[in-house]
Parts: sequence; C-alpha cells; structure tokens
Amino acid sequence: MTTSIFSRRRALWAVAAAVFTPTALLAQPVKPVRFVVPFPAGGTADVLPRILSEKLRNAYPAGVLVENKSGAGGNIGAEFVARADADGSIFLVSPPGPVAINHHLYKSLAFDPTKWVPVTVLATVPNVLDVSNKLPVKDLAEFIAYVKANPGKVSFASQGNGSTSHLTAMLFMQLTGTRMIHVPYKGTAPALVDVVGGNVDVFFDNISSSAQFHLGNKLRVLAVADDQRSPALPQVPTFAQAGLPGMNAVTFFSMVAPPGTPREAVAYAHKAVSEALAQPDVKQKFADQGAEPRGWPPEQTGQFIRGESEKWNQVIKSANVTVD
Repeated sequence: MTTSIFSRRRALWAVAAAVFTPTALLAQPVKPVRFVVPFPAGGTADVLPRILSEKLRNAYPAGVLVENKSGAGGNIGAEFVARADADGSIFLVSPPGPVAINHHLYKSLAFDPTKWVPVTVLATVPNVLDVSNKLPVKDLAEFIAYVKANPGKVSFASQGNGSTSHLTAMLFMQLTGTRMIHVPYKGTAPALVDVVGGNVDVFFDNISSSAQFHLGNKLRVLAVADDQRSPALPQVPTFAQAGLPGMNAVTFFSMVAPPGTPREAVAYAHKAVSEALAQPDVKQKFADQGAEPRGWPPEQTGQFIRGESEKWNQVIKSANVTVD
C-alpha cells in the first residue's frame, strides 16, 4: 500500500517537473509579451501587430503589448530588442530595414541582424509604381520610354535615404538602364502629398498607402512589384505582366526574437501567431491594409529574410547607397 502511494506520488512529481521546467515556462511567459515596433505609430508596421495582439490573449494570458521605439531607420528599437532578455517575452516586429537591410547601409550597428532568431513573417505588402497625374504616361512602357527620353529630369520620392522605396527605385533604374533624381522625404505621407500635388514625379510606395489615391484618381499606379496582382488593385498589372520581369519588391513584416531565445518559445510564438493569422476577421483587416497574411514557420522565415538581405545588398552595392 505504502509502495503504491509512493509510486503514484513519484509519478505526479515527474509530471509536475515536466510541466514546470524552465523551458516550458519560457514557451508561455507569465509576464506580458512585448511586440516592439521600431517605427512610429499609425503606419502599416504598427497596425498589423496591433490587430494580432487582440487575438493572442489565449496564447499569452498576461497580454501582448505593442511598443513603438522609433528612430535611426528602425535601429533604435532593434537594438533595444537585441539587448533584451531572451526569455520568450519580447519580439521585434518590423519591416525589412533592421532585419535584412540596415547592416548593408550603416557602417556600424549596435546589434547584429544576422543573429536574430526568426519566428515568422506576418505579412507581405507589394510595392507599386506611383506616377503623378502631371506625367504624360498611361502605362509602364510609356513611363520607361519617357524616363529614357528625359535622363536625369524625372524626380522620384522616397521615404528617406536607404528606405525600401529608395532601394526599389534603384532596382528599377538598374533593370531599365534609366536615371532619375532622388528626392528623399521623412516618411510616406509627405512623399505622397508631393506626388499628388505634382511636385515630384514618381514614388515606389507600398500598395496599402497608395491604393486609395489611385482609386481617387489623384495619382496613377502603373504596376505592382510582386509575382501576382494584388486584390487591393486587381486591375493593375504586375511589372512582369507589363513587360519588366525581375522587378519584384515587397515590404515584409517579420517577427524575430533576440539572439538566444529558446526554440520552444519560438515554436510557441509561431503557432500562436499563425493561428491568429488564419482567422477570417484578421485576414480581412490585413487585406484592408493591402497586406497578404503569411505565418511562415521559422525555418522558411529565415530563408526568406536571408534571400531578401542578399537581394538588397546587391542593389545597395551596385548603386553605392550609404546613409552614414
């Protein structure tokens, strides 16, 4: 009898030990989880994780907080996460800059982007070619011909030196053998204002912010830089369909963890996020932002980020783009 009771107790202790090991606790932190967005509130980079945070209450009972730590092209927020405890309670949720591009642009960083632990890609948003209504072109072929006929006279806006919109324009010029004048802005909004106002000719923007202006006839979107047409603007062809293969440029919003974050915590986070992304209302809210939900597993995410990093590194080197 005593032996039987002792055996049962020992079995219960074994189960308890398995459940409450540090690794298991790390998978589901008891404190609130933080999604650090290294850019200001209000943009797509901020909206997408906030949509998700509302759906992760069951996975993270202590809650999910979205924190904006902007500055230096995303590097300030990225450094904050890189230096944080790798306990599964903090993640960087960011567009490409501090994850795949900035280490090719800046001479030195206080963190190593190659050491991020990939969790997933929340979504991808294709870039598009915006042209001012004042530009006498109606499609991509006419636009390329116009730029070639006016070398160094057509101006293109960007979200800032080294931004995705800047690099996308550089890729376009490399593929077409054209030359335009760069006019950097501090973000998307002022760039769009000047394209709509006709003060600058071109802007390679993401579709989420440009679609409404195209639909309102305030500018023209000539092509989508993705493999397929976007549901947000189904009437607009891809660059390949319009005659320029190889012109692919998507803004991706990835979720990565600090170096050393346990595999179990990463797997738990991926499962929670991918399940949230599969919910119909989340899909619709992402679609409203022009974003295609992804939820890729960590290994695929890592491969994708490395591929994007190498792609933009080649563009940066060819165009000799620097920011400091």
